[in-house]
Amino acid sequence: MESTNIPDQLTYHEPEPGLRDRHPDALFVAARIISMIFTPFMVPFVAFCLLFFFTYLRIMPLSYKITVLVLVYCFTILLPMLGIYLFQKINGWGVRELGHREKRFIPYGLTILSYMACLLTMYRIHLPRYMSGVVVAALICMVLCTAVNTKWKVSTHMASSGLMVGGLLSYSLIFQFNPVNWLCFFVLLAGMLGSARIIVRQHSLNEVACGFFVGLFCGIIGILFI
Repeated sequence: MESTNIPDQLTYHEPEPGLRDRHPDALFVAARIISMIFTPFMVPFVAFCLLFFFTYLRIMPLSYKITVLVLVYCFTILLPMLGIYLFQKINGWGVRELGHREKRFIPYGLTILSYMACLLTMYRIHLPRYMSGVVVAALICMVLCTAVNTKWKVSTHMASSGLMVGGLLSYSLIFQFNPVNWLCFFVLLAGMLGSARIIVRQHSLNEVACGFFVGLFCGIIGILFI
């Protein structure tokens, strides 16, 4: 490719390969940081934290809450991320390679297996259904994202955002509280995260929107009806 003296900002929509990686601007860096912080793996753990500290479940013994949080953290964050990290190292892949639709199936599979193990453990220790429903919803969401990914790339980051919104609406019905303030926060967060995924060029607007509605559907169905 012949070199050009046209400034980067004038060629924003068609940058040279790797140009963003060599000269990231502030917006791009911020988008990458947002994407790294609000990962899909965080949803079940954050949901349990909200349940334990912002609903009547806060009256439960601290030891019980810590035990459940450690269980959720290990199965939904630590194990999936460790498995995907080892998979990347074995194959010599980076984050960019995992952005390809056809290379996402193994990471999806590892996450699904870990979520299934978490759910089985919850059933064995007789965790209440309204609590294990968080993992049920997350598991359904990952299965649907995997199925959609066979034909079309979908944003799992946005699926996680939709899952939080759907879960919030579901628990507002279960615990009978007004979800408006939290709903505004999570919708704004979803908009910010969706914008970040588009800015870092991992997804299109349609992929972002599809991911959100997949997550929203799973958050309601998984918690209220399954």
